[in-house]
Amino acid sequence: MESNAVLLESKSSPINLLNEMHQLRLLGHLCDVTVSVEYQGVRAEFVAHKAVLAATSKFFKEVFLNEKGMDGPRTNVFLNEVQVADFASFLEFVYTAKVEVEEDRVQRMLEIAEKLKCLDLSETCFQLKKQMLESVLLELQNFSESQNSEEESATQPSILLESKAAAVAEADQADCPLDPPDSPIDRLSNGMSPEMPATKSKEK
Repeated sequence: MESNAVLLESKSSPINLLNEMHQLRLLGHLCDVTVSVEYQGVRAEFVAHKAVLAATSKFFKEVFLNEKGMDGPRTNVFLNEVQVADFASFLEFVYTAKVEVEEDRVQRMLEIAEKLKCLDLSETCFQLKKQMLESVLLELQNFSESQNSEEESATQPSILLESKAAAVAEADQADCPLDPPDSPIDRLSNGMSPEMPATKSKEK
């Protein structure tokens, strides 16, 4: 009787494999390639495993598959115009699938990913740049909205003050004419002298 096939799949195996390869690289064990990088006079050498570099970078895959023969125990690859810090970050990414860099280095990491034809790093950089751009746009939108609300709140009280001032001025003119009726000018126009009291005029 034939039994059904079952799938044995480990969720942790890929992570464990990466972690183990990373530890081997850090300790310099079983490394079969030395990558020399130089940028503006700063030079450094990194040891790594061909299989890991070839699996994560089409650039390294082409180099290793096209090499004629070994120069010795290790293959040497020279990269110019690549900063030491950027290549160190690249190596950490291909061995661990993650790396922490400053925001202003994301563009440089994207450039090295394109130079070394590392698709995973390119996609990761693109996604991060997209998130950063969306975050900046959201901040600008919030700032613009807060500026508009501040301007509206600043103009409304001034409009209210102007309308109140106009209303007070109109009320003052209605209640307080320029020349009150009991003023000396009015008395003179009524034919009374300024010295005569108002009671005497009523008696007449």
